[in-house]
Amino acid sequence: MQLIGMLDSPYVRRAAIAMQLLGLHFEHRSLSVFRTFDEFSRINPVVKAPTFVCDDGTVLMDSTLILQYAQSLSPGRALLPPSDPALKRALRLIGLALAATDKSVQAVYEQQLRPDDKQHAPWLERVGAQLRAALLELEAEMGKAPLSAERDAIGLAGITIGVMWEFVRQMTPELLPPAERLQTLIAYATEVEQLPEFRAAPHGDGLVQPCGG
Repeated sequence: MQLIGMLDSPYVRRAAIAMQLLGLHFEHRSLSVFRTFDEFSRINPVVKAPTFVCDDGTVLMDSTLILQYAQSLSPGRALLPPSDPALKRALRLIGLALAATDKSVQAVYEQQLRPDDKQHAPWLERVGAQLRAALLELEAEMGKAPLSAERDAIGLAGITIGVMWEFVRQMTPELLPPAERLQTLIAYATEVEQLPEFRAAPHGDGLVQPCGG
């Protein structure tokens, strides 16, 4: 199995960390959708990261769908609770974290890929407002009940929150609410970043390292 994409993508990093927590072994190929477009397109003509190549050659896309398949390969460890009310809360947290991720990515594209004279300030302001709303909603939800940061108990909600925060704080810090309004979120994300699986797949352009344990 191969995971294709760079760890500076929160979606690639989310898949890498979750699959390691599921105990799956895979090869990571750090290909860029920009700099190595042609090489990436030979694996997946859509050039979407993350891309996952199954053992039989089937190519999957989208971190949520990749992880749904990965979960089927590791039935001994569940990334999502099996039923309500825990399942509903996990999906609420994941949705908010992914919304914040998506808005931060949109801001990065607007600021870094468009020429300065082509950037649309009202659009960036709107995206920033959506990002802040998602983070504040997430902070409120996390304050209602503790979320496990333990290696043997962390689920997809915790993984997604941790990866999201590392991305947004590095890539769009100017769009974030004041840190004092996100104390629960920041404390949690800081804690999970110390887990071996997070440390084995750090944000950036490196490769996923084998994670024993």
